[in-house]
Amino acid sequence: MFDVGSTGLTRKDDVRPTGGCDTCDMPGFSSPDFDLTALDAYLRRVIPGLDGEPVLERISGGQSNPTYFLSYPTHRTVLRMPPKGPLLPSAHAVDREHRIMHALENTNVPVPQMLALCTDPDVIGRPFYVMAWVAGRVFNDCSLPGVARAERRAMYFAMAETLAQLHHVDWQAAGLTDFGRVGGYYTRQIARWSKQWTLSKTCDIPDIDRLIVWLGENIPDESVTTISHGDFRIGNLMFHPTEPRVVAVLDWELSTLGHPLADVAYSALGWRLRTNEHMGMCDLDLASLDIPTEAEYHAHYRAHAPAFGPLLPFHTAISLFRLAVIFEGIAARAKSGSASSANAADIGKLSAALARHAVEVIDGAC
Repeated sequence: MFDVGSTGLTRKDDVRPTGGCDTCDMPGFSSPDFDLTALDAYLRRVIPGLDGEPVLERISGGQSNPTYFLSYPTHRTVLRMPPKGPLLPSAHAVDREHRIMHALENTNVPVPQMLALCTDPDVIGRPFYVMAWVAGRVFNDCSLPGVARAERRAMYFAMAETLAQLHHVDWQAAGLTDFGRVGGYYTRQIARWSKQWTLSKTCDIPDIDRLIVWLGENIPDESVTTISHGDFRIGNLMFHPTEPRVVAVLDWELSTLGHPLADVAYSALGWRLRTNEHMGMCDLDLASLDIPTEAEYHAHYRAHAPAFGPLLPFHTAISLFRLAVIFEGIAARAKSGSASSANAADIGKLSAALARHAVEVIDGAC
């Protein structure tokens, strides 16, 4: 998770001690793969009052866009950019992340303040953005270790409320009318992730081929349009340093205009997957942890969100399908040597397991 200070955040997770410098002891990271001097010169031109020498710390654990703490005596910030090397079309779109969070800064959805966006490849060789450092805790483990038992239920309900707040946002008033298409979200998602599967697959997975056909034949109503985060889960939320409430929603790389039930189904995959399957907890004793059931989570979301219709097996299946393709992309990047995380090759092997879960959903086996 993240340890906190009064005005910012210091990385801490299950493989690192509290505090410390990721540039010093993170495996495979002795220096950044970009020109820090050029970055520093650019930021001094666009962020008022920036002064002193920069200190860069890599945040470990990410599988997508490399992320760093970038600290100055006058400012504490977070830097995010695509990985180096060849990328799939439309993937790692940090400009979209910056745009959606900037648009949400004056809404009820908690996001970090955006400080700078650079799309000029001449600066450091790829686009990047810088956002303000936020005080809070991030948990990569769905069981919320180290949290008082009485707070876990409240934190999951806060997650549901935050998702409902996102789906209440007037995306037209927020200036996002061209952030995605209106209607037809699932049709486009099936087409997009089918294409990504073709481009990134490292081995044959018959379950994915079957899912592509089944999903295309079973698309439910997709006329409702809201902002869709695309990767809304416990690990992409920052909680208050001491309270069970969300203070920032992170990682907007997959955000677009879409259908709200896609976010709802995806956010609940933790109840469907095991602890060794990326973000699962279905093999834990949730009652003893005081984590609500999946049904209770969905009910809490519905109590705070507009009525969007019932959650169907389709919604869960497409969430698992998409996640399976994402992990296959991680495996492909590991194979090419451009993955962001040292364990990307192992993580990429989850594709087949996730696709199998999706097939079990459509077969009515769970």
